[in-house]
Amino acid sequence: MSKLFTPFRAGALELGHRVVMAPLTRVRASAGDLPNALMREYYDQRASKGGLIITEATPISRQGYGYAAAPGIYDDAQIAGWRAITDAVHARGGKIVLQLWHVGRQSHRALQPNGAAPVAPSAIAAAGDAYTADGALPFSMPRALERHEIPLIVAEFGAGAARAKSAGFDGVEIHGANGYLPDQFLQDGSNIRTDDYGGPIENRARFLLEITQAAIDVWGSDRVGVRLTPDGSYGSMQDSNPAATFGYVSRKLDEMSIAYLHVVEPRIKGTELIASTPPIAARDLGKIFRGTVIGTGGFTGESAEALLNAGDADAVAFGRAFIANPDLPARLRAGLPLNRYDRSTFYGGDARGYTDYPAYRDAA
Repeated sequence: MSKLFTPFRAGALELGHRVVMAPLTRVRASAGDLPNALMREYYDQRASKGGLIITEATPISRQGYGYAAAPGIYDDAQIAGWRAITDAVHARGGKIVLQLWHVGRQSHRALQPNGAAPVAPSAIAAAGDAYTADGALPFSMPRALERHEIPLIVAEFGAGAARAKSAGFDGVEIHGANGYLPDQFLQDGSNIRTDDYGGPIENRARFLLEITQAAIDVWGSDRVGVRLTPDGSYGSMQDSNPAATFGYVSRKLDEMSIAYLHVVEPRIKGTELIASTPPIAARDLGKIFRGTVIGTGGFTGESAEALLNAGDADAVAFGRAFIANPDLPARLRAGLPLNRYDRSTFYGGDARGYTDYPAYRDAA
């Protein structure tokens, strides 16, 4: 029997299979960063009995934006739209957690309140583009956060976690990956602070652990997950000793008894395979973090099955395949062919490339 389709548990979440929908930024929210009916249809299509959906990254403040039209969780007005989505997923017997997001330096002044500079641990620019209402624009030079501002952002993560609870989610995931603000604090290539949030690993990890605790204070530890990219370079990320840095964080998160650790293995860059065995992978952090581990990053059904059978992860999250295949778990279970995705419709737009991909029975 395929291990992908055996039950498992992630903290308090009891799940019927191990095919997880990865967080996927799609930027189709309405004015006011409100989740809308089109988004409800998208998540409803991809919900499955016993399945877990991790939502697209969702900013916890206006300052946390790097993509225009991403849905927010920073205002009570956004709760109702998310509630319609969670109700739809639950009606299909699925579970759904909200990913909490602050992009830090990966932003542009056009997306920031009053056109201010984006914030970061240190005033070090990243290479790449923010997605504004006027299209892609290079990341702006950030300013270093003042010490007194950091607890305010920690509190915003806690407030976002509380709104997620009001919206009917089953838990939350901290987006500590992909070079966003928690990752910027964590890695010494982006954090050259000299206060208690910089320098030694213990200091650089402080922000990530504090926002995780803020979510735990709302949800309890068994409904909070954390996503990490221990071998990621997106957003000009680098660390002098990633094995030590991410090993330390994994150990501290293990001590906090969170629901799961979500580890990105960068096997894919664009459409190209860049590594069959990343230097720091789920199997490595899983030796330190003793709870549930979700692996993600360019997996096929076959490679996912191999990862699970090797004991290197407990579940696998799929991204691009879920974009193009709303019925992905059913297709993988039956060995059916997959729809191809259209990369040009990933970010923004309307129903095209969003809710118009057919399920297998409809395509047939």
